[in-house]
Amino acid sequence: MILILATIFFIFGLIIGSFLNVAIYRYHTSKSFGGRSACMSCRNQLRFYELVPVFSFLFLRGRCRNCKSKISFQYILVELATGLIFSALFLKFQDLFFISNLAFITAYAYYAVMFSLLVMIATYDLKHKIIPDALSLLFGTLAFAGLFFFSGNNIYSGYYFHMPGLWDFLSGILIALPFAFFWLVSKGAWMGLGDAKLAVGLGWFLGLSMAISGIVVAFWVGAIVGIFLLLLSKKYGMKSEIPFAPFLVLGAVLAFIFELHLFPFFS
Repeated sequence: MILILATIFFIFGLIIGSFLNVAIYRYHTSKSFGGRSACMSCRNQLRFYELVPVFSFLFLRGRCRNCKSKISFQYILVELATGLIFSALFLKFQDLFFISNLAFITAYAYYAVMFSLLVMIATYDLKHKIIPDALSLLFGTLAFAGLFFFSGNNIYSGYYFHMPGLWDFLSGILIALPFAFFWLVSKGAWMGLGDAKLAVGLGWFLGLSMAISGIVVAFWVGAIVGIFLLLLSKKYGMKSEIPFAPFLVLGAVLAFIFELHLFPFFS
């Protein structure tokens, strides 16, 4: 039963991931989020069987049916990532699913929206090396609102209003301060200001302990990836710019799903 439900939520995540791809591609362009999808090279409108998440990419072997131009791996990766996150969220909330439908729907919907925004932010930063202020502001606003209905230490408190503690309010600022400091000292060479803006929302969203844990994981993974890029890719050097938002988002996902508290003092 659990496996079947997890698969259903995975498929739901694939569908949402497909929409996120459209939103990422059309963000900051003159195109609306509605309308028919088309190949970016030949502008040929895509048919329904070319829009099936993951399977269309595999069936078409990563190329446009009409002009044979390559389709970016971004599409399948975003779909799979969103599917895995949505499935993992169900597994995390599975007890709540059988206890209270209202509580489950409220909590699941909130976290699904938040992680969808994070997927958009990570992908956009990876693609354009910039974190859109509008997305960070939306994420931060929802994260702050979530302080009054959700708690990083009690994920089952998502169906009634409560007053956050002082550390809950300060968590966003405290998490963002080191990023802002690195940006200020290095004049943007070490860290972008967009990372600091995103960190504010992550602090409110995860709580101080899990946010710190997620950031530590982000730095670990980022360091490993950076070393591999330096050793294996000629395109990257010591001064190459590597987007950090994807690592922050990965750290946030792992910290939340597995409830990482690497430094219990902050719990």
